[in-house]
Amino acid sequence: MAGLMAAGFGLYTHAVVRGIPVSLAKEALRSSQAEVDLSEARREHEVYVEVLRTRLGLEVLELPADESLPDCVFVEDAAVVCGDTALITRPGAESRWRETEAMKGALKSLNLNIVEMTDENATLDGGDVLFTGREFFVGLSKRTNQKGAEILADAFKDYAVSTVPVLEGLHLKSFCSMGGPGLIVIGSSEPAQKTLKIMQQMSDHRYDKLTVPDDYAANCIYMNLPNKGHVLLHCTAEQYPESAKVFEKLQDYMLIPMSNLEKVKVDGALTCCSVLINKRANI
Repeated sequence: MAGLMAAGFGLYTHAVVRGIPVSLAKEALRSSQAEVDLSEARREHEVYVEVLRTRLGLEVLELPADESLPDCVFVEDAAVVCGDTALITRPGAESRWRETEAMKGALKSLNLNIVEMTDENATLDGGDVLFTGREFFVGLSKRTNQKGAEILADAFKDYAVSTVPVLEGLHLKSFCSMGGPGLIVIGSSEPAQKTLKIMQQMSDHRYDKLTVPDDYAANCIYMNLPNKGHVLLHCTAEQYPESAKVFEKLQDYMLIPMSNLEKVKVDGALTCCSVLINKRANI
């Protein structure tokens, strides 16, 4: 079963996204004090959604923004979807708990098997969950704890789940992501490289690594789509010139640079803004 899943790694049919509320600019959680240009953030997000829908041909479910949830555009944290199962998380920041309600509705409408995280001692942000096609790595961070990781392991019993410490940054995926089957894209900072080493030691699988100079640039979105092959959405050369050069070395990939200059100010990366789903026709 797991081998079969690895074969279809990166294949998606649907994406769930959510609008940006006005409250994002002033009230979203953040580690920097940089000012967010709301109209620019919305423009970036429109391009992102348009790429998923028009250029890549995914079926996009767009949820409305909710002013009382400043971080709601970052849908990745509210759910982890693998195969036909959707785990509705319990985000690590209390101000984000209600974000899961709309997400649950959207995933129900796709007839996925819904598993809810109800344990009050558990926290899990989807941004801490790296699915490699073969196994899960869960970052133990300011937002995700051991209990959350255990509930995820219980929800996806077909796969091994290992926990790794997030030594710096908000989430595990703040400095790494998958760049293809068996390829981990990782930032070059010492904490990022240390975490990767732990992941390699814990795993029964061998992964290739693609190191990029900027940790944040290591967050990209890999897809393998019919008629398009390997697709990688990554940060622009304007944002991270040296890292962009590294991506340009990937042969046979459709590379799509995406601007993320505004959302990064509230710790948002490319994977944060969508939940990707592969919905097989027979469900």
